[in-house]
Amino acid sequence: MMNSEHLIRFGWDSFFASHFQPFAAKGFHAGRVMLEYNNFFRVVTAEGELLAEIAGRLKHEAASREQLPSVGDWVALRLRGDGKATIHAVLPRRSRFARKMAGARTEAQVVGANIDTIFLLTSLNQDFNPRRVERFLTSLAESGASPVIILSKADLCADAEEVENRVAEMQQSACGAPVHAVSVVTRQGIDELRQYLSAGRTVALIGSSGVGKSTLINHLVGSEVQQVRDIREHDDRGQHTTRHRQLFLLPQGGLILDTPGMRELQLWDGDTGVHSAFEDIEELAAQCHFSDCHHQQEPHCAVRAAIEAGTLAPERLENYLKLQQELDHLARRQDEAARLSEKNRWKKLTREAKERARAKRTG
Repeated sequence: MMNSEHLIRFGWDSFFASHFQPFAAKGFHAGRVMLEYNNFFRVVTAEGELLAEIAGRLKHEAASREQLPSVGDWVALRLRGDGKATIHAVLPRRSRFARKMAGARTEAQVVGANIDTIFLLTSLNQDFNPRRVERFLTSLAESGASPVIILSKADLCADAEEVENRVAEMQQSACGAPVHAVSVVTRQGIDELRQYLSAGRTVALIGSSGVGKSTLINHLVGSEVQQVRDIREHDDRGQHTTRHRQLFLLPQGGLILDTPGMRELQLWDGDTGVHSAFEDIEELAAQCHFSDCHHQQEPHCAVRAAIEAGTLAPERLENYLKLQQELDHLARRQDEAARLSEKNRWKKLTREAKERARAKRTG
């Protein structure tokens, strides 16, 4: 029987234990991916930390990169006796945050798996951008994790009133998610974050480069585990420091995932997210005279009326329409990519069947 006491600190529970039972019966070991770097993984197991790589069969059978291990995943491993292991399977995920891979490829990149809460950071300086937060919330809605908006570097604001005004402004874009203004320098709001960091719980930090993710992690961990650079004077932005995704175990038992900065998040999931992130606009749209109203020049448009009345920011409507258009385009590309993937799969199966038949004839 596997000794799971050590793994409980890293988020192991009955959900993963039940899915691991078939692998345990075959002599596999369970582990959680803490770091991914150049196709190698640092995995924590009941036996300690190991360096692991993916089994060839798992790579071969994966239909996409999304089905391969990512940071936060629980995996089934074979130990090799030299401090290394081979990953043979990825256990079902309770949650996962994905984005479209950069470039022309229509494929998902899993940023983090089995996340309970996502801290979405934006700093209270020139980086403050409610429109970007709306974009992140649209993508996070289908992740299975709960979003929390962190307004970092509150000490850079002129006074408490400016902080309160920025919090109120962000709450209009927060879709009901909690909003916390924090400062590592003055410790403002830091204690409020500990409610999300209880033992066995996993929190991921996301946001654009230089918003203070690494500084916050160092403070919560209690040591300099991440490199930090000073903000640039000409634009108030911090410099990019995190190069890869990594899970850190906190002193109180929770885990925190640092991610490289994302100046632009390319959406992957988001259909449901648009409805939840812009619930106010959707409710107004239901009151429009025309069911297919585009909220432009149509008469009796409730959305335009709200803008004229000053109860809806025109920038928020513009972002809503932009994200809808982007998701429609992405859906068409995903359909085409799925069609090509299925076509290639059948080609591969046919080729392998012919090779087996040829080998049988000549054998």
